[in-house]
Amino acid sequence: MGLPEYVKIVEVGPRDGLQNESISVPTSVKIELIERLSKAGLSVVESAAFVSPKWVPQMADHAAVMAGINKWPGVSYPALVPNMQGLIAALAAGVSEIAVFSSASETFSSRNTNCSIEQGLARFDEICVVAQAGGVRVRGYISCVLGCPYEGSVEPDRVADIAAELLRMGCYEVSLGDTIGTGTPGKTRSLIEVVAGRVPLKNLAGHFHDTYGQALANAYSALECGISVLDSSVAGLGGCPYAPGASGNVASEDLLYMLNGMGIETGVDMDRLISAGNFICNFLGRPSGSRAARAFAANRT
Repeated sequence: MGLPEYVKIVEVGPRDGLQNESISVPTSVKIELIERLSKAGLSVVESAAFVSPKWVPQMADHAAVMAGINKWPGVSYPALVPNMQGLIAALAAGVSEIAVFSSASETFSSRNTNCSIEQGLARFDEICVVAQAGGVRVRGYISCVLGCPYEGSVEPDRVADIAAELLRMGCYEVSLGDTIGTGTPGKTRSLIEVVAGRVPLKNLAGHFHDTYGQALANAYSALECGISVLDSSVAGLGGCPYAPGASGNVASEDLLYMLNGMGIETGVDMDRLISAGNFICNFLGRPSGSRAARAFAANRT
């Protein structure tokens, strides 16, 4: 199968990237980051999570963030929703797209959401019904698709079952997440081939963490399989509080550099994207986690 001519980059930095930061990020800084990412040409910027502040204090200002965003035409600003309480709060905040998240690992599901995979899917089924009745689009995530920090390897058939169930509920897209970054291109290809037997490729996305330096290679493998939607995090921000040692998503700048080099259209401007990454990294007091951003900076000095 040939490579796609266009790839949609789903920017998850403001949510997935910041949720695990120990430094409190003010609402105004989050809003400015989202504004800069929108100006860079990204069509999807995941902006908040309507979760309990007790568990994810960095997302406590979710409603204020959503209220303060200058929503650009043609740009979607989804928010993560773990339960009905979160959905109700998201609807009250005027969210027009949500994301729900399951896991391909029972242990990870228990530690991350305090319920089994089956219980979580039942919860999301109810959420999807209410959300879609209110005209809200729903995207699905599956974590630990290529490995679990507690259980080790994960069977592709289990991932396919969950993906098919999320599609049945009405999720327009299902993102396959290598949460701990242990996947390799061969394993990625094998997984996608199995999942694509149950869910059309047009409804699948890839979400790769770079713990072992395999994220770009896995993204390329996904492209070869026919996937044309990839999640990434500006400046490589991120990690997972329930996956010890897991680094952030593939950096958006690095992914864009690869796609540009392959002649694949994205609609994203590299200079503006790098500027957005530098903005948040300057606030956090550390250099960008993007190799491309650092290389561009070095070549300009």
